[in-house]
Amino acid sequence: MEQQAPQEFILEAFADPASVRDVVRGILHTIFFHRFFPSLRPRSREVLDITLPFVDDAELDTMIEKRAAELARELDAERSNAHSHSHSQTHSHSHASHAPPAQTRGGSGGGRGNIQVQFFEKKRRKAWYMRAAYGSGDEEVCWESWTVKVTVAEPRTDSERAKVRKAMEQTLLTTVMKIVTCVNTHKDHIPPITTSEANPFPYQINVNQKDAGWATRMGIY
Repeated sequence: MEQQAPQEFILEAFADPASVRDVVRGILHTIFFHRFFPSLRPRSREVLDITLPFVDDAELDTMIEKRAAELARELDAERSNAHSHSHSQTHSHSHASHAPPAQTRGGSGGGRGNIQVQFFEKKRRKAWYMRAAYGSGDEEVCWESWTVKVTVAEPRTDSERAKVRKAMEQTLLTTVMKIVTCVNTHKDHIPPITTSEANPFPYQINVNQKDAGWATRMGIY
């Protein structure tokens, strides 16, 4: 019997460099609030003046904080590389052109990355070759994944900062509402709980940055 593909959800996040970690943490906690089955006290946190649910579990919060910080570091490195590349290009062509550098034309670059949450169920290995290769224990099969595509903008002026702030709030609110809609609409794929463990569904949180940043693409074009 062919294994069923996991349910996949794609979310968008938009932030300035100072808010990336808080925005990502808020979105991930909102996902886990609906998918973390141990008994918890309802708690909340404010992110960009929006009240979001918070999962009061030390191990999970540590994992979310670690992955959000990892993504923020990668995005910082991407922006630094893009700025260095842009500066070197501007310097080398300063005698050939009087056009303003990319940083001053309608704002600056940013970066893009993504962070993925996966939920698994434990299943007994059935195929003889799987048991021969990995033993007769359980295997973890992914039944749901959430990919958060994070875009970072780096505003330079007060006007840009106001626009970015408004866009951050609107995108976060839209994303949180999408999470609620997804979990309420898609329920049939959730596996039955067959264990007495506090958390029946293991999870993974991974950072995987692939896309080139805005500034890099601006330089190319």
